[in-house]
Amino acid sequence: MFQLLAGGALTLRQQTNQAKVMLYTLAVILVILWLFGLITGTTMGGFIHILLVIAIVVVLLRVISGRKVI
Repeated sequence: MFQLLAGGALTLRQQTNQAKVMLYTLAVILVILWLFGLITGTTMGGFIHILLVIAIVVVLLRVISGRKVI
């Protein structure tokens, strides 16, 4: 499907796909940590909620940029 360029470099499409996967993985991890923060209470809750805000901003930037998800 995709071919490696000379020297093993990735094509632009492969780099874009890897970036998408990385962003969505990060968003999922942050949401899981946020849910963990809701469970653990006030000790780590503030930090987890900041991470959630960052995850939401990343997803919104992705949506606003107008790029296809898949």
